[in-house]
Amino acid sequence: MAFQPGEGNAMEVDTIVAVATPPGRGALALLRLSGPGAFEVLARVAPELARPPSPRRAVLTSLVDPDDGALLDRGLVTCFPAPASYTGEDVAEVSVHGGPLLVAMVESALVSAGARSAEPGEFTRRAVLHGKLDLVRAEAVADLIDADSPALHRAALHQMEGGLSHRLAGLREEVLELEALVMHHVDFPDEDDPPVSVDRVVEGAREVESRLGRLLETAPEGELLREGAVAVLAGRPNAGKSSLYNALIGEERAIVTPVPGTTRDALEARVSLGGYPFRLVDTAGLREGAGDIERLGIEVARRYLAGADLVLLCLPVDEEWGPGEEAFLEERGDTGSIGAPVLLVRTCADRNPGPRDGADRSAPRREEPGSDRSDGGPRVGGALRVSVKTGEGLARLRETAAALVYQGLVTSRTDAPLLTRRRQREGVARAHAEVRAFSRALEMAIPAEAAVSHLKEAEGALEELLGVITTDDVLDRVFRRFCIGK
Repeated sequence: MAFQPGEGNAMEVDTIVAVATPPGRGALALLRLSGPGAFEVLARVAPELARPPSPRRAVLTSLVDPDDGALLDRGLVTCFPAPASYTGEDVAEVSVHGGPLLVAMVESALVSAGARSAEPGEFTRRAVLHGKLDLVRAEAVADLIDADSPALHRAALHQMEGGLSHRLAGLREEVLELEALVMHHVDFPDEDDPPVSVDRVVEGAREVESRLGRLLETAPEGELLREGAVAVLAGRPNAGKSSLYNALIGEERAIVTPVPGTTRDALEARVSLGGYPFRLVDTAGLREGAGDIERLGIEVARRYLAGADLVLLCLPVDEEWGPGEEAFLEERGDTGSIGAPVLLVRTCADRNPGPRDGADRSAPRREEPGSDRSDGGPRVGGALRVSVKTGEGLARLRETAAALVYQGLVTSRTDAPLLTRRRQREGVARAHAEVRAFSRALEMAIPAEAAVSHLKEAEGALEELLGVITTDDVLDRVFRRFCIGK
């Protein structure tokens, strides 16, 4: 049964207001009203508008305090009558000058006129409840706002346009068709050769299971795309880690000195490398014989390394690969963190000019691009020469980092749907497990009328993902991290 707007949801009868632009001083600010009384509330603050202006037409008007009639500003008002609006309700947008005090005064006036302050994500929540968006597209709205890399922007835009929704809806239809085949089979229990054989049903179930499995495989990279892959700069003290960190984030955040052990703690910043999001971490240099404070920094570095998605092992171009680097790779293997690739970065390339393409020809064999360690240690994704002074190799480093972590996305370069959130992954995983359980039950000769309960569960999982059926608890989980005004 579909969730109906207003069921157990008091907010549906309210008119809400929020500032839809970021806080702070600016040229303009936008306030948004939505609800059954939006135009009445607006009329109390914009009395020159005897009636709402023509839909989607901006009108300049005076804005006043409804309590004493004092002029607050002259602003542009645009009305969107229901149902042709973002939320599906009457919506009004008010554009005013962007001084923080003025914006607060206009918002307070709209509250005094009968609106209430909106909660995070409440406008988009109402859009879902009124059928303007499904839950997956609503999540894409938040991703589009939060996108800090071209790759996440592309994925969010594709998802907002319905790419993932269409895939999930198609899979739900396939599950429904399976249920229909089962019912057709059950309707002929006494026939020697029923119209639909068990083998045909099992074959169909396996195909749906395969499609769900392929979609589920996109979750690791999709979730990384939202959260940002952790790339940790590691190596000896004075290996050029902090200088490289500053160069990659584009600002002087880390202190750089010739004194070994300057970095005592981890610095983290979000950055786009090769168009993909990373959480870049600068860590203390790894060495024996460090002092107490430096040892604490090294322990922090080891914790980051344990959860890294990529390790950039830095070694100056004029220094030899040695026992320290060997010990680092051995330790990475022993700690169980062997899934993350290690990229050898030869820093300070300006000291020793080499190949113009940035590749390091002097690296040990197992550091060659594409090589894997056969002894169970971490994968080593190649060696690159870089110079923060000349810029040599930095572009290639960005592209290589993206290719190592987001390999599937980089090589495909398609707009195939991705699972970018834990809720999506868990829903598809549940549907996948139930379809698999259904086919296994039939193979074990369990009656189809009993096994079909697994298909009902799979159908429910996909419907909950899309918001065909949902509850306030599900909506709260989806919208609690939205910004106010969206």
